[in-house]
Amino acid sequence: MIADHLHEITEKLPQAVRLVAVSKFHPVEALREAYDAGQRIFAESRPQELAAKVPQLPTDIEWHFIGHLQTNKLKLVLPYVSLVQSVDSLHLLEAIDKWGSENSRVIPVLLELHLGAEETKQGFTAGEIRDILLRYCGTVPSETPPDLRNIQFCGLMGMATNTDDEAVIEADFCRIESLFHALRAEFPSLASFTELSIGMSADWPIAIRHSATMVRIGTDIFGPREY
Repeated sequence: MIADHLHEITEKLPQAVRLVAVSKFHPVEALREAYDAGQRIFAESRPQELAAKVPQLPTDIEWHFIGHLQTNKLKLVLPYVSLVQSVDSLHLLEAIDKWGSENSRVIPVLLELHLGAEETKQGFTAGEIRDILLRYCGTVPSETPPDLRNIQFCGLMGMATNTDDEAVIEADFCRIESLFHALRAEFPSLASFTELSIGMSADWPIAIRHSATMVRIGTDIFGPREY
């Protein structure tokens, strides 16, 4: 069944859009079924769950982290992931950079834009993201600039408002799409800034109309979560 779901989704995805299988709360057996069907990118949102699953699955899996990451949990995540999609604060960014420096690693990240209407959502404002990139590129002097030499900025991530109103979702995705293209134009030296991760099971067809390069799909692949 998982293989059938994957086939249905990949048949509809443009070739340039990568499918990230959101495997959080699902058992290793379900991930193996998806792997056997050809899926290679998986995303987790809990550090302990990620660290437990990684050694049980093939080594060619590309792991992403998509949850709120606490700085005291970096050692459970950063050794294993190819991309941290959910960097939502300068404090976290600097902690990741420090871990990378101490472990001789450059960590690829996406900066999370606070998109939806919910106050509980994490993320930066558009202005905060621009300020980070200005400081990283050395165009704004600062008395205490973060080093960030152990960070690779790969793009933006966002979640639309949790609503059935497609016009609201469309507006959210349009906003992050506009910011993504504006930042790419403003910072041409950031050659790695190419990823826009938007769209989940409920709204990914809308996301691909707004320049998504990754969609994060869980329920439509694995079914309801097993808590």
